[in-house]
Amino acid sequence: MRVSRLMLITLRDVPAEADIISHQLLVRGGFIKRLTGGIYAYMPLLWKVLKKITLIVEEELSNKGCLQTLLPQLQPSEIWEKSGRWKSYTQGEGIMFSLKDRQGKELGLGPTHEEVITQIISQTIHSYKQLPINIFQIQTKFRDEIRPRFGLMRSREFIMKDAYSFHENEKDLQSTYSEMRDAYQNIFKKCGLDFVCVDADSGAIGGAASQEFMVTADSGEDLILISSDGKYGANQEKAVSIFEEGELLEPNKPSIIETPNQKTIDQLCNKNNFHPSQIVKVLTYLAVCDDNKKYPVLASIRGDQEINDIKLSNKISQKLKQNVLDIRIITNEDIQKQGITNIPFGFIGPDLSDNLLSEAKVWEKKFIRIADNSVKDLKSFICGNNIKDEHKIFYNWNLINTEQLICDIRKAKPGDRCIHDKTQKLQECKGIEIGHIFQLGTKYSESLNATFTNEKGTEDPFWMGCYGIGISRLAQAAVEQNHDDLGIIWPASIAPFDVIIIIANIKNNDQTRLAEDFYQKLIKNRVDALIDDRNERAGIKFKDADLIGIPWRIVVGREAVSGLVELHNRKTKTTELLDLKSVFKKLSEEFKTEKL
Repeated sequence: MRVSRLMLITLRDVPAEADIISHQLLVRGGFIKRLTGGIYAYMPLLWKVLKKITLIVEEELSNKGCLQTLLPQLQPSEIWEKSGRWKSYTQGEGIMFSLKDRQGKELGLGPTHEEVITQIISQTIHSYKQLPINIFQIQTKFRDEIRPRFGLMRSREFIMKDAYSFHENEKDLQSTYSEMRDAYQNIFKKCGLDFVCVDADSGAIGGAASQEFMVTADSGEDLILISSDGKYGANQEKAVSIFEEGELLEPNKPSIIETPNQKTIDQLCNKNNFHPSQIVKVLTYLAVCDDNKKYPVLASIRGDQEINDIKLSNKISQKLKQNVLDIRIITNEDIQKQGITNIPFGFIGPDLSDNLLSEAKVWEKKFIRIADNSVKDLKSFICGNNIKDEHKIFYNWNLINTEQLICDIRKAKPGDRCIHDKTQKLQECKGIEIGHIFQLGTKYSESLNATFTNEKGTEDPFWMGCYGIGISRLAQAAVEQNHDDLGIIWPASIAPFDVIIIIANIKNNDQTRLAEDFYQKLIKNRVDALIDDRNERAGIKFKDADLIGIPWRIVVGREAVSGLVELHNRKTKTTELLDLKSVFKKLSEEFKTEKL
């Protein structure tokens, strides 16, 4: 390929809409063009990168026996309603684009394809003898992101690889899950990425277990907690840890104390010389579920800990056996709209009476009460007395006398001790999610009545797994992890070209002739080469070459008359003056191709 035919338009200035370096470099290098918020065109250079990533993915999945297909992007609402996800994906902060056709039927533009593939498999696979099966596709997905940003990192239209496996039992699912995890590790290694695999929350996809593959980067939106020995890692939404023992509050006669204007933990501790770990703090939440009901929640946790809203939402969902569409802290404005009086924010205890909800206009009339493990074993504690400016002291759970769901709703944090080894502590880093694998179990097969005949001749629901890779996001993540002040440094396996040949002076016949000889021989030997044949100053060509990040650069300049060229490595920044034969030998070793 010749630069003069490549439609290469580079920018020297940083684009105003690009906040992170990878987004800036992709725009400046002419890899992407913004159409509107969260929607980008993949220009020829990036398309070559995406094709190389795709080939790596296809090769690894084919090696695992996966079958490639292409599923419809338009999906009928009926199958999503059966799975219980239509409302959560199209209402509130749902991310599915939805529309109606001429007949008034509701459709969605696929953000994911669990429902579609489950229905197809249920109509196609009928016997355990046909299992297991693993099907994948690579196609454009659509998600109506609330805040699209960071270029391809959080866009509304993107390329994704999604795979779905079907099994007769959990053991077989776990076997394929392990194989796919290995395949993902191979894929990301071949793409030249530094990544970690961490436990993750299953989110709206659901299922029993899931893991994320994260590219470590300072600009990452996800906080990852990893043990010092590297044996445990999890997204903070999912992470579990051992909290430090608090300061003991010696049991004494329970009593009520006056605490005027002491609404916060800090105020209460500073005025009374308490320690936060001696306090049970209670937060009020409102959970909106897909039955259109609104459930008030009392969440109790030790005063020195924080609630993980994702964990809390999941526990509520499990308790109610339905999806939580939204969860948020209850405000004074909320209770005023409900006509509720006398909820003493800042002085609430775990035993706040349900009677306060009797006046609520649309809320459920009973609190869901959830307490974190951190307060379970407290024998003596301080908590709100449910009256303004009053707290209880030396109280215990027998005196509170309200039924609580005891579980883990605590946010793990750096410095916490690890569950696998108490001598290890969690450390934090930021990551960009590039892959996610799930053990779905029978969640979708049961809701969509997708069954097969087992060995005994009876019907069983399929056991399912699903496995995603953000192809376009992976490309930008590679840039985020591989760049310098001059531009992109593409990993060799996914670079748009292997080599760029720069003719320093296009009007010099010796340089042009030697450059063409190099170019033709490289092409003949299947090296993906780009030749910069533009009538531009050499300095401009060098800057563009650094910006777009081709791994190897051959500069044909003044020494061309002697048959010598400069061979420059973009990553190491080393330059050698070599003859034709030596250059070909070095590149042959690099690309593991036939000797040139």
